[in-house]
Amino acid sequence: SNAEYMGKSNGLISLNMARSVVSSLLIAVIAINAFVSGVPANGARTLVILDDGAIQNSHSSFFQSLQARGHRLTFKMADDSEIRLKRYGEFQFDNIILFAPSAEHFGAGADVSAFLDFVDSGHNIFVAGDRDVAEPMREFANECGVDFDATGSSVIDHFNFDASDANGEHTLILADDTIGASIIANKPDSPILYQGIGHAVSESNPLLLKVLRASSTAYSFDTEDTIVDYPLSAGSDTLLVSALQARNNARVTFTGSLDMCSDKFFNSVVQRFTADGPSKKHERSGNQRFCEELSQWTFGEKGVLRAENISHHRVGESTAPNAYRIKDDIEYAVDILEWNGQQWVPYTSDDVQVEFVMLDPYVRTALKKQSPTAPTFSVQFKVPDVYGVFTFRVNYHRPGYTSINLATQAPVRPFKHNEYDRFIPSAYPYYLSAFSMMAGVFIFGWVFLYHKPTQ
Repeated sequence: SNAEYMGKSNGLISLNMARSVVSSLLIAVIAINAFVSGVPANGARTLVILDDGAIQNSHSSFFQSLQARGHRLTFKMADDSEIRLKRYGEFQFDNIILFAPSAEHFGAGADVSAFLDFVDSGHNIFVAGDRDVAEPMREFANECGVDFDATGSSVIDHFNFDASDANGEHTLILADDTIGASIIANKPDSPILYQGIGHAVSESNPLLLKVLRASSTAYSFDTEDTIVDYPLSAGSDTLLVSALQARNNARVTFTGSLDMCSDKFFNSVVQRFTADGPSKKHERSGNQRFCEELSQWTFGEKGVLRAENISHHRVGESTAPNAYRIKDDIEYAVDILEWNGQQWVPYTSDDVQVEFVMLDPYVRTALKKQSPTAPTFSVQFKVPDVYGVFTFRVNYHRPGYTSINLATQAPVRPFKHNEYDRFIPSAYPYYLSAFSMMAGVFIFGWVFLYHKPTQ
């Protein structure tokens, strides 16, 4: 009957409406989760891959510092067949700590290609090697532009070693030559203990950062071999810690010393041995502070920038026009924020630039902060006397900070026929010549018509 039909129709409509509401709620929840996951620090899911279960205890202080900062750690052995970085097309972790230098094989879901895919998706990895770096870790490092020295080699320094290694092979070295970017790691108050392998990075790759170098007297070689040729590396070219910040702002950090982040090195007394004997004693090494700052940077807890509220308009107006006119005075503004580990705060710098580009930059000028407490950078400039499709472009790349790449198109048109000046001052000579020619023709005609030559 009609009543039954109407009842069924109303039921179907109600069901469809309910489904629509549920779908909208799911979309909203997914969007909120996506937004929250984009904020660094608290709640980060971090996978720790080990080649020896004892590392969980020997590096407990390092892991506890991560947990205190909100990381949810999941420990797995390198050969665990149940390791899965991705499930149903989504990564299950935000960061990876790879403390498995001697692992010859990884689980099926965590091989070198999986690690590269992890980085390509914008995630972070902290890698620690040792004297016996296995082939999988070497392959991953090579893909990132890092080349570990030969297996079995160590960084040796006969002039900058710890006093406890005075009768040893001088492989327990002291280092303090850190990168000049304090956002990655500050210069430590005490020397950093290091015992492990050295490495080099590709000089042609601008994305690689040399975080910690050996001293000028250090070199890399196998302590069991006799040196007959030039060492594998020497001086400050011997790298102890390096980092890669990819174009998608993923971060990968490499160190050749697994012990550098151990409890033993954190709590060690440091005393540099010199030719005159032991020098000043430090009650604790600088390892703990250095490793914590390095992990904070690697896992996106600092050095993260965000740009928002991009605007451009004519001076005196508040909205962007459909097209600018040549020689217009325009204003460009953008808010830049920095994550300080707890919240987003205004970023402070005097080297942010904007370009007005059409194939080549026609305008390149510095953006200035409107207020020390405000995140807004702005500048006013005049549109060049060239029309076409221009682009406001901000490419901001600084060591240790995530990159900002902004591009906003803005058409520029010429003057309309009724917008030109009626008289152009530079054309006054042409006006004068035209009127003088008219006057000359008039005088010549008058003389020719009305002047009768005498006989």
